[in-house]
Amino acid sequence: MSTARFADRFAGKVLVVTGAAQGIGRTVAIRAAEEGGKVVFVDRADFIADVAAEARDAETAAFKADLETYEGAAAAMQFAEARFGGIDILINNVGGAIRMRPYAEFEPQQIDAEIRRSLMPTLYCCHAVLPHLFNRGGGTIVNVSSNATRGIHRVPYSAAKGGVNAITQSLAMELAERNIRVVATAPGGTEAPPRRVPRNAAGDTETEKAWMAVVVDQVKQSSFMKRYGTIDEQAAPILFLASDEASYITGSVLPVAGGDLG
Repeated sequence: MSTARFADRFAGKVLVVTGAAQGIGRTVAIRAAEEGGKVVFVDRADFIADVAAEARDAETAAFKADLETYEGAAAAMQFAEARFGGIDILINNVGGAIRMRPYAEFEPQQIDAEIRRSLMPTLYCCHAVLPHLFNRGGGTIVNVSSNATRGIHRVPYSAAKGGVNAITQSLAMELAERNIRVVATAPGGTEAPPRRVPRNAAGDTETEKAWMAVVVDQVKQSSFMKRYGTIDEQAAPILFLASDEASYITGSVLPVAGGDLG
């Protein structure tokens, strides 16, 4: 599959990419830097600076922050402002289901953890970036949602991503008059290298692995293409929506799931 780059598509732009240490976020951040942007890689992983350095001959910076706190979100935006003089584009990529299990099997603290992981970083970052976009006279926010707003064994995660869709649509309506676009992609199942930082640090029991297998089957069967997507297939639409090529698109949530609309 082609992974063509668009030379200088983000020239003169400052981007903040969250969840940039691995997976989709890493690919998006590196490609944005290779396409001329000044990119701040944000993650709570200790190795985020090493990832930022992978974008050779590019202007990048790394910032370690816990975006499940408002303080972390605000500090990340302040760092980008101080380092590169402003922010033009925010790509909110933090999130991901921690556990897959029937809803009746979730414990209350596990429900809370899913919401903190997959809703609050986007909610906080969208708020924390606004003064910086206002100072810029406009900008773009791209939220990474999920088509798993309809799916089994991850009801809290589905609720969180439904919230991300609501943020996207409501904030787009509110901010259009300020020259700020707010858009989202809704990825489906995505093939990715093993995570250096696992979503569920405690690991999965055999029962949990069986529940996960049911989810994988459902995701593939719900896709018209009967397969998972690739990281490049997810990164390309995110970068398109972040770019000026998408200047007349706002409030939209673009499914990227092989035909499964979620």
